[in-house]
Amino acid sequence: MMVDIKILRERRDMAYSYLESCRLCPRECGANRLKGEKGICGVDVRLWVSSYGPHYGEEPPLSGNSGSGTIFFTYCNLKCVYCQNYTISQLGDGDIVSEEDLANMMLYLQRLGCHNINLVTPTHFVPQILSALVMAVEKGLSIPIVYNTSGYEKLETLKLLDGIVDIYLPDMRYSSSVYAVKYSSAPRYPDVNRLAVREMFRQVGNLVLDERGIAKKGLIIRHLVMPEDISGTESVLKFIAEEISKDTYISLMAQYRPEYKAQDFPPLNRRITREEYKRAIEIAKNLGLRNVWTQMVL
Repeated sequence: MMVDIKILRERRDMAYSYLESCRLCPRECGANRLKGEKGICGVDVRLWVSSYGPHYGEEPPLSGNSGSGTIFFTYCNLKCVYCQNYTISQLGDGDIVSEEDLANMMLYLQRLGCHNINLVTPTHFVPQILSALVMAVEKGLSIPIVYNTSGYEKLETLKLLDGIVDIYLPDMRYSSSVYAVKYSSAPRYPDVNRLAVREMFRQVGNLVLDERGIAKKGLIIRHLVMPEDISGTESVLKFIAEEISKDTYISLMAQYRPEYKAQDFPPLNRRITREEYKRAIEIAKNLGLRNVWTQMVL
């Protein structure tokens, strides 16, 4: 990460101003988080972290041989009924930490040799993250920053991250607003998500790898294949092929499993079938997408 400290401080201050009547995410819930009010995400101005450490289960260009330096933030601006990390995102499993603590986590992960700093579910903590980055960069943080998000992002907030985030790792979760509201309480998700992905691509472009195959900069899109095509795979992949780039790196994920409240929302109460996943792969091939990571479905 190469960023001017002065710019980083300016973006930090601007981001904090958004918390007075919170407009960090597309919900624009208006909570005065600076005065202790909690937003729809579940948090006020205090920073929550669930865990941090090297992670080897991310996409290969992120994990490499030395791991992705993941920092899992507590709570989320989505309310997915099937969330696999619901104890963190919905139930608040984590601890309140200072911005200095967060900066030290980043520096620790860099010292361990992690290839990047992977900010998992960061949207509702952008001001605090920027503040921590000021401290960390001043102390020598230099590895790429990964913004690992549900994709329910606001353009105004993303523009604060221009030149700061090196690698965007968004989900493209739904093509249907009806399903987005029913299963994630996320109004306008498809439109918001596509605008966000366009902005991310504008900022970082297609994925760039170093000589070891490790990601340096660019966009990786995750798409979770869901039962009975609730995720709208063809529409999502067609958008990527036609409006982003056929060279976009896409992680076509097969690991959906019914968690949290999914048993109450059929067909989300089952895993996907081999046939459902094969269909998603076939769609990607037919659209001419050239960089698609696939998984085995047992």
